[in-house]
Amino acid sequence: MQDYRHVTHDSIPLYINDDSEILILGTMPSPKSLEMSFYYAHPGNRFFEVLGIIFDEDEPLSIKDRKDFLKRHKIALYDVIYECDIVGSSDSSIKNAVPIDLKSILDRYTNIKCIVINSGTAKKYFDKYLLQFVNENIKLVYAPSTSGRNARSSTDQLVEAFKRML
Repeated sequence: MQDYRHVTHDSIPLYINDDSEILILGTMPSPKSLEMSFYYAHPGNRFFEVLGIIFDEDEPLSIKDRKDFLKRHKIALYDVIYECDIVGSSDSSIKNAVPIDLKSILDRYTNIKCIVINSGTAKKYFDKYLLQFVNENIKLVYAPSTSGRNARSSTDQLVEAFKRML
């Protein structure tokens, strides 16, 4: 029997600034991200490496450096699912998913010009629950997962996919 745990975004809130223009949405935080209380904290995740390449900067390593990097590039981070039951960090095990309140986010942060969906599972839940809240003035970008578990996408392929947000 698999050990499901109930995960919420209480420990990792939406990371956003008033001038954020890009909102990147994953699926749910990994156990390592929950432990570190910030997004993409697993050392095998290529998220910040990819962003560093896109913006021609060193990969930010500390949480403070990552927050500074995101703020400088007007990037916000969150996930499509606010809470769910999950085994480890296995997106395929997700059940009882409750989506985020994207409408309230977009109503409050009106500078958002692009939403990037980071992973196929995030896309599935985004399309099911959240797509209806996106207007024609917001560019949508679907990108492969930056997780180290995604062996199908090379770092170069991830860079090309994420460059579409610019």
